[in-house]
Amino acid sequence: MTVAMRVPALQSSIAAALSCGLLFAACSDSTTDSPSVAPVALTNQSVTPSLVRSLVSGVEIYSLIGSDDKLPGSPNFVFGGSADGSGFMRHADGSFTALVNHEDNFAVSRVKFDKSLKPISGEYIVNSTAGRYRLCSATLVTPEIHGFGPLYITNGESSEESEILAVDPSGAANTPRYLAGLGRWNTENSVPLPKTAFPNRTVVVIGDDDSGAEGGQLALYVSNTVGDLENGNLYALARSDNNTRERDMVIGQTYPVQFRQIQNQRTLTGRQINQATVTINAVRFGRVEDIDYRKGSAAANAREIYFTVTGQNNSGVNADYSRTKYGRVYRVKFDESNPLQGTIEVILDGDDRTGPARQFQNPDNIYVGENYVYVQEDDNGYGDETHDAYVYQYNIATKDVRPVLELDHRRTQADAAIYNAEGARPAGKAGWEYGAMIDVSAEVGHANTFILSIQPHSWRAPKYAGVDGGTIRLSENQASQLVVVKGLPR
Repeated sequence: MTVAMRVPALQSSIAAALSCGLLFAACSDSTTDSPSVAPVALTNQSVTPSLVRSLVSGVEIYSLIGSDDKLPGSPNFVFGGSADGSGFMRHADGSFTALVNHEDNFAVSRVKFDKSLKPISGEYIVNSTAGRYRLCSATLVTPEIHGFGPLYITNGESSEESEILAVDPSGAANTPRYLAGLGRWNTENSVPLPKTAFPNRTVVVIGDDDSGAEGGQLALYVSNTVGDLENGNLYALARSDNNTRERDMVIGQTYPVQFRQIQNQRTLTGRQINQATVTINAVRFGRVEDIDYRKGSAAANAREIYFTVTGQNNSGVNADYSRTKYGRVYRVKFDESNPLQGTIEVILDGDDRTGPARQFQNPDNIYVGENYVYVQEDDNGYGDETHDAYVYQYNIATKDVRPVLELDHRRTQADAAIYNAEGARPAGKAGWEYGAMIDVSAEVGHANTFILSIQPHSWRAPKYAGVDGGTIRLSENQASQLVVVKGLPR
């Protein structure tokens, strides 16, 4: 059930948080290493058990909220399915608010938590009618980190004609802005770089999760005005030598790149934008997914981004196997003074089935700390899966990579029928995926602490159908969950 009204208490708490400097971003997290607030006593808050388990010692996992939880302040609210992109805020009074994309609901929920991190109320700030598209990853933009905001940027991924939405975190429900300046893409995420990256400019990196003839793009929006998301220029990444084949790039080499302009993007359809990327010889990736920048106080870190390419089967438009099948992770380093120039390198290559990323089953979401990168899987269902979806930890300094978390489908538990109700695969054949992994260390007062979104696609029931209150996704019946993960180094 959607609540299409303003929430004065939430508005005032956000305003107070801003005045006290206590509103932090989550998808583009705080760069603070040491939390400066009193730690919250972490505990399980949901009636649903955690649907992910640790593969390494020293990690604690707590269930935070799921679709079966009844919140005292809004008993008719149901937390939707396919939780993905997220933002998290701590307010001056010690309470919290989360914004969460529900990908297949085409919706965004706004959930309020008390000082103990107990969920107490919820509503849909964007329902499917206003959302229009599958809403995947998201970025919470704040003045402290980005120089403008607060603003929640969420991304349509239903087709090449999808739009990118800007949502006021404290605003009225169902009033997003559709950002024509960023173009139409099959978008996974749009990530503004921190204000330290290119002072006095707005630079947004966009991931195009397209598997068509033109491939997916790594796009870039640049404005010479801070906070301007409408009047800047749009570009796409191309190698300086005009080679457009993704798999011609290999681990161990660095390639110079340019971001080349797509003219008049506000007036173009998504089809026309895709055609323009061919004209400028943009690299044709096999579905660009999530993007994040390296944390830390150094300005150079803010100009160092990592992105996942999830991959696509080597058939159809990829019959020449020029694009990754099992997925890759790339690093782009921008020129210090010019965001339109830089270098690209392959960090992890899932198609090398004897290499460090040999277990990859299609990476999707990504979180980048100062020293570690966390890569989350969303298998493409090729039929050769050997494990349930992992979160991998990549050590930037040593290049070591290992799985640290695995989804727990509870196939053999007493409650197996709940979580494997529809479309479940046999053991070890995956089928579930992760959404966003966001750093909340500064907000909850515990170092190395994250909120992780879980998409258990076989957890379905009629009671979850149409919960966002919109008119487009009335039969969408998935459930989902957020968990807190403590103990993974950043």
